[in-house]
Amino acid sequence: MDMKTVVLLVLVTLFEMEGLASALDAHQLRQLAAKHNVTSILVFGDSSVDPGNNNFLPTDMKGNFPPYGKNFQHGRPTGRLSDGKLATDFIAELIGNPSVPAFLDRTLTPTDLLHGVSFASAGSGYDDLTANFSDVFSFPDQVKYFLHYKLHLNRLVGPLESQKIINKAIFVLSMGTNDFLQNYFVEDVRQRQFSVPQYIDFLSSHMFNDAKMLHRLGARRIVVVGVPPMGCMPLMKTLRSQDHCVEQLNRMAFSFNSKIKNNLSSLRSRFGLKSAYIDAYSSILKAIANPKSYGLIETSKGCCGTGTYEYGVTCKGMQACTDPSKYVFWDAVHPTQKMYQIIVRQGIATIAEDFLI
Repeated sequence: MDMKTVVLLVLVTLFEMEGLASALDAHQLRQLAAKHNVTSILVFGDSSVDPGNNNFLPTDMKGNFPPYGKNFQHGRPTGRLSDGKLATDFIAELIGNPSVPAFLDRTLTPTDLLHGVSFASAGSGYDDLTANFSDVFSFPDQVKYFLHYKLHLNRLVGPLESQKIINKAIFVLSMGTNDFLQNYFVEDVRQRQFSVPQYIDFLSSHMFNDAKMLHRLGARRIVVVGVPPMGCMPLMKTLRSQDHCVEQLNRMAFSFNSKIKNNLSSLRSRFGLKSAYIDAYSSILKAIANPKSYGLIETSKGCCGTGTYEYGVTCKGMQACTDPSKYVFWDAVHPTQKMYQIIVRQGIATIAEDFLI
C-alpha cells in the first residue's frame, strides 16, 4: 500500500471516530427496532443492493447464474452479484428479517411486502444517464416501482397502516460507482460537460434530491452507503495495468463520499430526516491493509475466474475459488458476502442511538 492510500485510510478512520460516542451495537439496534416497530427495509440503488430485479430486464447486468450465489441458500443464484448475501440482507437480519427480496420477484409474498423489498437495479446510478447506457432502472424508475409497492401495501393493510409501515421503514440508498466507471470514464457525454470535480458536484446534487424525494414519499430514516474505493477493484487495476490501488479513482470516491456526508447533515437540519452513513470505502481499505485481522487472505483479485477482469456475464460458468470467505472481492468488481458483512458490522458501530427512535 502506498503513502497516499495510508493517508486516506487515516482520514477515514478519523471521520469514523467522530460518531462513535453514542454508537449502537447489533444487539441494541435489534432491540430498538423491535421497540419502535421498525420492521421494514426499502432499498434503492445499483448492483451493491440489487437482489435480482435485473433478472427481468433485457440487460447484461445480471448475476442469475452460477457461480453467483455459491453461498446463498444452497448455492442458488438469485441475481445478487456476489457469492451470497448483500449488505442490505445483513441489515435486514439485524431488524429481524431473513433478507431483502427483489420487488420484481414473482415469488414475492404478502409477508415480504410487509417487511420490505429492493427496487435496486445493477448498473444504475445517481446520474440517470448511467442507467440508460446499461438498459436498467434509473432512480426515477425505481421510485415508480416504489409507488406500485405502496398500492400493493395499501390493498394489503389499508392506507393508514401502510403509511405507518413506510414512515417507520429504513430506506437504503446505495449507488454512485457506475456513474464514474461505466459512464464518465467510458462515455464522452459527461466528460464534455463536466470536469471531474464538477461531475462530483453534479452527482452530489442528484443524491441530495433523491433523498429529498424519498422524504416526500414517506421516508423518515435513511441509510446511505458510500462509494467503495474504486481504484482497489481488481478490474480497475487490470485496466490500468497496476498492481496497487489506482489513487486517482480512490481520491474521487473519497471526495464524493465527503459530499454524501455533508448532504446527510443538511438533510437532517433542513428536513429532520434521520440518517446513517455506511462507510464501505474505509471498511474495504482497512480489510486490504490488514486482511488477517478480518480472517481474510486474498485482497488483490476476485474469487471468480482469474479474478482480474470477470464480472457479470464474463463470470458466467467460470470456476470459483474454494473459500470466498477468505476474499475481499467475489468477482473483479463486487465484494464477497464476507466483505459485505464486515462493512455492515463496522457501519452499525457508527449509527447514533436516536436513529431508530
